[in-house]
Formats: sequence, C-alpha cells, structure tokens
Amino acid sequence: MSFIDDYLHKLSTAINNLSREDLNASMDLIVQAGYDDRQIFVIGDGGSAATASHIMCDLNKLTITPGKPRFRVLALTDNMPLITAWGNDDSFEVTFAEPLRNFMREGDLVIAISTSGNSPNIIEACRVAKEEIGGTVIGWTGDKGGKLAEVADQVVKFPDPDIGRQEDGHLIFNHAIANAIRDKFQNEAA
Repeated sequence: MSFIDDYLHKLSTAINNLSREDLNASMDLIVQAGYDDRQIFVIGDGGSAATASHIMCDLNKLTITPGKPRFRVLALTDNMPLITAWGNDDSFEVTFAEPLRNFMREGDLVIAISTSGNSPNIIEACRVAKEEIGGTVIGWTGDKGGKLAEVADQVVKFPDPDIGRQEDGHLIFNHAIANAIRDKFQNEAA
C-alpha cells in the first residue's frame, strides 16, 4: 500500500469512528448562538488558525438563508497586529485571552481548535471565556483531547493520532456543520 493509500485509508477509518453525537452537539450550540444573536469567536494556532478563518467564512456566508438568523462569527486569528502586540508586549499565552476581554460578552461562544489540546494560549482563552466572562466553549481536538477536553463545555475529538489527519478532521467538522446548518435553515424556511 502506498503512503497516500495508507493516509486516506486511516482518514476514512477515523471519519467512520467519529462521534456523530458530539458533532451534532457542537452544531446545536452554534445554531443556538445564532438564534440568540450571540457572538461566536474562533481560535487556533498554526493550521488550526487557518481552520478558524475557514469556519468564520463558512458560518458567516454559507449559512445565509432569508428569514433565518445570520451568524456573527469572528476568527481572532485574523488580526496579526493585535496577536503580535500581545505576544511581544506581554506573552504569547494571552494572544486570544486579551482580545476576548475586549470583545466577548456573557453568553457568547468560543470554538477553540487544538490538535494537542494543550496550547497554552488556547487554554488561557478558554479559561477567560468561561470563568471571567461567562461564555460557552466548544473544543475541537485530536484523539487525546489534552487540557482543552477538560476545560471545554462540549468537545469533539478526531479519533486519529496523526496531526495532519486531525487537521483534516477539523475541516470536515466545519464543512459538515456549516452545510447541515444551511440545510436545516433552508428546510425550516421552506
């Protein structure tokens, strides 16, 4: 079996083993935030930062349906001047926590993405979101979950040990959820 065949076989196996219940629970929290006119913040580092931007795009645009709520999603990953200012002037650990203190309000939602589940800036942001602000945290992690699985209110783990496939999985979470929301909204509007 070639590397590509093996990679895709393992990805397919992980998708088959993915908890649909957990994925649906994430979708339900996102939909409720939309109905409640709550702000949604998305955070992640590295490849997960790119996924955060993608989630913001899909939830803000793909789900638009006449007569249904429009999501208000902000990827905190997309403001490099602010990230680097906090990282340089204070510490990398507060790069998302401090902007949440500016923008987040009680009842808002954070989608935190981390393959390891142990990124210090992600964990600190989740702590601030929950303990200081009174928000809800969804954690999308790799197979182990790390500290994020302990601090998040709702967790979806991608059941594969490979970071690349975990990142693939998080994009699949995004596309499955955004398209399911669009479908739900269109059916409700019909």
